[in-house]
Amino acid sequence: MTISADEAAATPLTTDEAIAERVQMLIGRAIRRTWWLLFLDDDDRQLPLMMPVDDYPLVPDAVSADGSADFVRSAMEGVGARHVIFVWERPVGAGITGPDRAWASLLADGCRERGLSVRAQLISHRQGVRWLAPDDYAEHSVAS
Repeated sequence: MTISADEAAATPLTTDEAIAERVQMLIGRAIRRTWWLLFLDDDDRQLPLMMPVDDYPLVPDAVSADGSADFVRSAMEGVGARHVIFVWERPVGAGITGPDRAWASLLADGCRERGLSVRAQLISHRQGVRWLAPDDYAEHSVAS
């Protein structure tokens, strides 16, 4: 199922369930390794741009995560977004991997340091979509 930009903009994403449903609708089951950025305005309405990023390291280091957070800031400023949603698409199982935790943690930290609002992080996997909650990656560090 697809959704038009007008339909997406008409329905604010005010709950975690609404976000997960939208990600399932737009990205669904993973077919390749891609990091997606979805943007929300001040009213939690999705802006008409989904940005795929295909070429990023499997496991981040501080430098790649820092550069990625700068990229997110530029993208958000460019489209006038108030919030961003990250979707980590990878064609493996639903379990959370070390690289999932590393990217989620380092990027959340980098965005927070820049005053950016990360509304949600989700994983697109072979069977569908799952939430990636802060508790899932809060204790992670690059060394773990």
